Amino acid sequence: MSEKEQSVNTFAHEVKLENNEVGVMALGGLGEIGKNTYAIQYQDEIVVIDAGIMFPEDDLLGVDYVIPDYTYLVQNIEKVKALVITHGHEDHIGAISYFLRAVNVPVYAPPFALALIKGKLEEHNLLKKTELHEIKPDSFLDFGKLSVEFFQTTHSIPDTVGVAVHTPKGTIVETGDFKFDLTPVTNQYPDMLKMAKIGREGVLLLMSDSTNAERPEFTKSEAWVQKSIERIFDRITKGRIIFATFASNLSRVKMAMDSAVRHGRKIAVFGRSMETAVNNGRDLGYLNISDEFLLEPSDLKNTPPDETLILSTGSQGEPMAALARIANGTHKQIKLQPNDTVVFSSNPIPGNTASVNKVINELEEGGANVIYGPLNNIHTSGHGGQEEQKIMLELMKPKFFMPIHGEYRMLKIHSGLAQSTGVPSDHIFIMDNGDVLALDGEHAHPAGHFSSEDIYVDGGGIGDVGNAVLHERQKLSQDGLVIVTATINMQTKEILSGPDLLSRGFVYMRESVDLINDGRRVAFGTIRKAMMSSNADEGSIRQAVIDELSHYLYKKTARKPIVIPVLIQVKSN
Repeated sequence: MSEKEQSVNTFAHEVKLENNEVGVMALGGLGEIGKNTYAIQYQDEIVVIDAGIMFPEDDLLGVDYVIPDYTYLVQNIEKVKALVITHGHEDHIGAISYFLRAVNVPVYAPPFALALIKGKLEEHNLLKKTELHEIKPDSFLDFGKLSVEFFQTTHSIPDTVGVAVHTPKGTIVETGDFKFDLTPVTNQYPDMLKMAKIGREGVLLLMSDSTNAERPEFTKSEAWVQKSIERIFDRITKGRIIFATFASNLSRVKMAMDSAVRHGRKIAVFGRSMETAVNNGRDLGYLNISDEFLLEPSDLKNTPPDETLILSTGSQGEPMAALARIANGTHKQIKLQPNDTVVFSSNPIPGNTASVNKVINELEEGGANVIYGPLNNIHTSGHGGQEEQKIMLELMKPKFFMPIHGEYRMLKIHSGLAQSTGVPSDHIFIMDNGDVLALDGEHAHPAGHFSSEDIYVDGGGIGDVGNAVLHERQKLSQDGLVIVTATINMQTKEILSGPDLLSRGFVYMRESVDLINDGRRVAFGTIRKAMMSSNADEGSIRQAVIDELSHYLYKKTARKPIVIPVLIQVKSN
């Protein structure tokens, strides 16, 4: 083996990294909004940043979550020193239980994220098996060749940090989700001095949030939303206020609670995630609400409507969330009343617009007054616009730049912003999940690719639903299913009973008697003909039925249902 070959770390699949190079890779978070998981490696040390989840699009029928492929980390588990968390949103911690089942390493997270993580791990019986550490913006982790420091940022959730990973070849910064909110409701200000200090000391590579790269603006402060919410509480003097927002957005929860107290309203909390967030927020000191202002669900019926605030989950139209059940009349404890006002303090996540609109319509039909949308100034993004992205670039002054956390068009726009701040175009890398960027301190180049396929979580199954199963589900959803049952004797070449046809999602059998009967005749003739073949077996007969019946049904209906033959074999005595 040559000296050069000895100095090469071989990654999973066809990826090679020179011994003097730092490898930067994304297992998720590039070309998508979700499942953010990034890894930085130098020789025999790897630090992983975040373990996010992605919610499925409509075409992923039956899939609950999408998580990254952890194969590379499993193959190199002895090198993984830590999982570092930037904040507690689902697209950054939602997959942590699945991650730790595959790669059980110490976890370092800020306080609010850590509280949420503990809840997830307890639910999956992993809490006692996991080494957890709380970090603050001034924490410092030293793993030998790699070390990690943090800087405080602002986002739509408390305790958000960016991460600076120091390597022998230079510092790599991953911003996490951020905006520059100079009037944050949580009083956690972006530490621009520390960001500038890290920038002055030298940043080899900046990996920066691209979510709002299409917006040529500064993102509005949470304090701007607070004024709008206060005006709503001033205006609504009759009836209950039902306030729906992301449970993790404690800033927004705090605004609603504080406004309720100022207006003499008591607060009832509904939805498991909202209850958890409020409890964690109170324990950590972010929500200063005394017990006298909190109502038990059973107290609602005895509290005047104009003295009530209901905090609820379901701002994204989730069908099982409290708000959707209130809207459709299935909630056991809350029924819509005249003069109810429902406030949506959020914008629909892409893919959720139809669900949100459905809930809004049901609430309106039930007699509620619904306040929603950008015209009411009741929501602002947690991600910085172009101007803030440029500020981050100017503070960090990176030698190389890699946009992350965004769809391709966002990454591309962010790359243009980097060029406008002086980063040369050949120092900017738009990567795909699984690509590896190698840096030696002076140069950077792609260094191959490792497996980064989406892994689907469906119920209790992880990765057992693939494209073939999803294709079948799509076919079922489009054209339905036809089951053909028959009892046959292969020895005597006889059909003893049937065939019978059963339709599910294809046609209504009572109104399609002629089609079903003709289909039976086609199946009967096909089975009898197939059995006469000298090499006939159950497999060949089944395939013949599928081919012939599918052709016949398409000819008659222009639809292609899935055809499933069920053949029961009986042997002669």
